[in-house]
This record gives sequence, C-alpha cells and structure tokens, in this order.
Amino acid sequence: MQLQQEVSAWRPRVAGVVEVFHARFTAHAYPMHVHDEWTLLIVDDGAVRYDLDRHRRGTPGGTVSLLPPRVPHNGSAATLHGFRKRVVYLDTTVLDERFIGAAVDGPDLADSVLRRRVGQLHRALASPGDAFEAESRLALIGDRLRTLLQPRLELPGGHTESPGAATRHGIAHSLRELLDERVVAGISLPEAAGLLQAHPAHLVRSFSAGFGIAPHQYLISRRVALARRLLLDGRPAAEVAVEAGFHDQSHFTRHFKRVGGTTPGRYARSAMPRH
Repeated sequence: MQLQQEVSAWRPRVAGVVEVFHARFTAHAYPMHVHDEWTLLIVDDGAVRYDLDRHRRGTPGGTVSLLPPRVPHNGSAATLHGFRKRVVYLDTTVLDERFIGAAVDGPDLADSVLRRRVGQLHRALASPGDAFEAESRLALIGDRLRTLLQPRLELPGGHTESPGAATRHGIAHSLRELLDERVVAGISLPEAAGLLQAHPAHLVRSFSAGFGIAPHQYLISRRVALARRLLLDGRPAAEVAVEAGFHDQSHFTRHFKRVGGTTPGRYARSAMPRH
C-alpha cells in the first residue's frame, strides 16, 4: 500500500474555534494523547477506530464524533485505504465542561442535522470573508450539541468507584494539575512524588489507571498541542521546540510527528491564511 499524507491546518478569526485541521492518512496511527479543546470530527472517506475512556469507538458513515478536552484517545484507519477527515477544535465557550461526561459516554453522534451543519461550518471556515457565516453556523452547532447531550446529564449515576479507586483518582488528578502547571518547564517524577507525598511508582500507576494514559504521554501531548498553536501563529519550528518544552529540534520533530501524523515543518507550511 502506498503511504499518502495530506494535511491542512489553520486558525480562523472565529470566536470559539481554536484550529481547523483537514487530513488524509492511509497508515498513520495516533498514539494515546489529549487535546486541550473539544474535537469535533467528521470522516468524509473511510473510517476511523479509536479508544476513548477504555472503550473501543468508531466513526460509521454519517456520524459526528465529539471528543472531550483532556480525555485521552488514540486513532487509526478502520479501512485498508485509510481515511479523510475534517476536524474543528472548539474551546469551552462553545460547549462547557459540564458535557464532558456525556460525550465520553457517547462520542459518536448519528444525527443528520448536526452532520449537515458541521459540513456547512467547514465550508464557511475555508472561505475568506465568511467569518460571520461561520459564527452563525457554529452557534447552531453548539445549540444542537447541547440538545443531543443534555438528556445524558439527567441519567443517574455514571461510573461508581470503590473508596480505593477514588483515592487513586484523587492522586491522579493532583498529578495532572501539576503537569498542567508545568507543561513547558516540566517536572521530574521524584519532585512530583515529593510534592504530592506519594511513591513515584504509585503516582505512575494511579495516573495511568485514572486517565488511561501514562503521565509522560500526557505531558508530551500537551506540549504538542502548545506547539501546534505556536506554529499556526507563524513561529519558526526551532523556536517552537524550545518554547513548547522539548529538549531539542530532533526531540520535538519525533514526538510531533508521532502525535500529529506529520512533521512540524509540513504542518506549518499547510497553514495558509484564510481570513
């Protein structure tokens, strides 16, 4: 099979939209990673399979996938010829964090109205001068998402945990907060263990059990997310490597390609001015 890769990314001047990303991959497999924003995804050709919160998910035809911020997921082609996707990353002004649990429980939304509106949004985002239309389309999408997810907020219970699990997850959340505070500067595991008064191995096991991703993978994906924003701002890749907390250019390129499916240079070149 011939490997193919096409990517296009840009940041439109539309409130609530952090990034637009279009891609075609035949063989790239995303490792477990997180995004700071909501990931609103449609697949135009092929299909994607992914794991979210330890459940295998997929993108059957006509669905819209909504992946919540800070929830680890991976992704790979579910068909031999790969997939072509369009993604818009949305901040929490469009959909607030109350809906994260509901999206985790059912991220793939088989709703023809939502699918049509997301397609209309992408067409508006790709057209210079159509920011007002894009804002209007996005407002309708936010409303539709809330309508679809709201009933799940009323459902009782969700996941129940033993007291031991709750304690482990408390440590996991504390470590995540620490990593979030030091995305660029980083922190050693012994230092984190000292600050949180926990054994290093316990920290790693608790974080991995709580979030389905190892602490080092989480930190790298946060750095890659920061690097994407800096590259879309037009910053040179060599500067971005340092400012996003990577050891050097080689370290940056290796992890960026692994998480994002393309090199920092190609990603930056794909970012054409749209508005």
